[in-house]
Amino acid sequence: MHLAVEIFGMLADATRVRLILALKDGEMSVNHLADIVDKSPASVSQHLAKLRLARMVSTRQHGTRVFYKLENEHAVELVMDAIHQAEHSLERAPRHHLASKTEK
Repeated sequence: MHLAVEIFGMLADATRVRLILALKDGEMSVNHLADIVDKSPASVSQHLAKLRLARMVSTRQHGTRVFYKLENEHAVELVMDAIHQAEHSLERAPRHHLASKTEK
């Protein structure tokens, strides 16, 4: 249980959540991620270091550039579940339910 609580704590930051969502599409450099989340590369690097320590992201170095990717799909699933739960708090008919009805 303690480790699960630590994971939720890691996700209790908007920048880290945005980084996870950005990485769901694949590997990216710190500078590219910084542009996406509109933060400085230094700030993004600090957040990514925390996600790396939590084993939520991994790195690959190519020359002087470091690329980050999600370690597995679970971080995105947790974030999406949290977003869906938030939609239930805000909307009578959450968007994720409407989307699944139109797919049928």
